[in-house]
Amino acid sequence: MRVTVIDYKAGNLTSVLKALRHLGAEAEVTDSDLALVENAERIVLPGVGHFQATERLDATGLTVAIRAAIGRGVPFLGICVGMQWLYAGSSEAPNQAGLAHFADGCTRFPQSGEKVPHVGWNSLEVRPGSRLLAGVEPGEFVYFTHSYKAPVTADTAAVADYIEPFAAAVERANVMGVQFHPEKSGETGLKILGNFLAWEGQGPA
Repeated sequence: MRVTVIDYKAGNLTSVLKALRHLGAEAEVTDSDLALVENAERIVLPGVGHFQATERLDATGLTVAIRAAIGRGVPFLGICVGMQWLYAGSSEAPNQAGLAHFADGCTRFPQSGEKVPHVGWNSLEVRPGSRLLAGVEPGEFVYFTHSYKAPVTADTAAVADYIEPFAAAVERANVMGVQFHPEKSGETGLKILGNFLAWEGQGPA
């Protein structure tokens, strides 16, 4: 299985590539080669840091190429900021648009007695019917590090709670995202990445 991993110069590529290759995937990296995206079998967008960094996806033409690939039914997985990019945008960078595959926007955790960013292990409440999270039992833990989060909506595949409930995973047909880092989440994370690699059918979202 060939996986195209997008490098927009703000992603945690090393750990993601190691996890994908451990699962038997042939992972290739691009920061600007649109042909790799146009011919991709799977696309993964890892991300860390500031939402503004996703501007590079627009500047290189990758946003247009990814949107077209999704429209052809290519399975797509966004990780951390890569998941947030699937939304209309984020209050972290109000002038930088996301892909807008999901209409809502991402916002910072509200002020409270808890520390922000949310860093560490937290449990998942998986919604029925998720293919990405198939086999993940209620209460399994995954690793988070983030200050901004997506709202819980009909497309939410899993919920986590820190200060308030938020979307830990999102899924609509061939478009999936996880706020946590599956590549740092042990066997549970490998199970989720394996589900993504095995994803077939349903056509474009």
